Amino acid sequence: MTHSPPPGAPRARIPGPQQPPPPYPRIGAGLWRRCLGGGLALWALTALATYVTADTAPLPILILLGAFLVPVAFVLWAYERHGRDLGVSAILGCFLAGGTLGVLGASAMESYLLRPSLGMFVGVGLIEEAAKLGALVFALRRQPAIRGRRAGLVLGAAVGLGFAALESAGYAFDAAVTAHGTDLRALLETEFLRGLLAPFGHGLWTAITGCVLLSHRRASGRFRFPPPVIATCVAVALLHALWDSTHGLALWLVARLTGADAGAVLFAQGYLARPSAVQGHLFALFSLGGLVLVALLGVGWVRSLAHRDGHRDARRGASWRHTP
Repeated sequence: MTHSPPPGAPRARIPGPQQPPPPYPRIGAGLWRRCLGGGLALWALTALATYVTADTAPLPILILLGAFLVPVAFVLWAYERHGRDLGVSAILGCFLAGGTLGVLGASAMESYLLRPSLGMFVGVGLIEEAAKLGALVFALRRQPAIRGRRAGLVLGAAVGLGFAALESAGYAFDAAVTAHGTDLRALLETEFLRGLLAPFGHGLWTAITGCVLLSHRRASGRFRFPPPVIATCVAVALLHALWDSTHGLALWLVARLTGADAGAVLFAQGYLARPSAVQGHLFALFSLGGLVLVALLGVGWVRSLAHRDGHRDARRGASWRHTP
């Protein structure tokens, strides 16, 4: 039998419903900007200290900062804008594990399967894109709920940027270590150039293949490789090969336009002997223009996939950016 409290007695407060915790960690907006700005300042400070002291101890910091700065900032931007519901573990797993496995797999296959030839760039593109796609499958093998185009774009970009960061660290190390000692200028030039190009290379290409792959993933989590996935992988590999061959194609065009000996040997050697001023200007124009053209093709492809997914979600009454 229940007893009611006497008149005037204070009533016990009944706790209201508790708010559920957010499904993802709250990361302040604009963290990628602070990461990029602070990291760039640290990179410049480390470079200055290395130059002034002529000490090689800061070189590992300089290489790692320069290689990972832009890829990490870009992954943070993608997480803040489009991937909060995917979870930090998925993003980190794809960036670290996916990037590492992609680099290891591509390096092993390239060393055994490729030989110097005119078709080598196509082989590099096929091997590296297949390795990154396999790394994405491995990173998401125990997360069957992650599927769809948006997830594929974000997580594919994370794998590609992880690959780009580790690859850039390797190129920077090769540029720094020479037979005559440490070449700090070559190291800084390599990291600066690859940092500028990082978002328009591996990140874009793997975002495209990841988008198509996860759009065909079954609800059970099983990955499928129907003809659209295979065709996309081949097309992206050809885009990758075109990016890698812009240097040789620029040389070939310069030689053709200026009457120099243009042949397979010139394309394989990668340089013109005693180039004139006109040839130097034409080469800079064609090589830079080729990279810009390939980058625009990749950006347009990604925007087309995102736009198509946005139209589909609009028909469902949802926004593309916030669709789980």
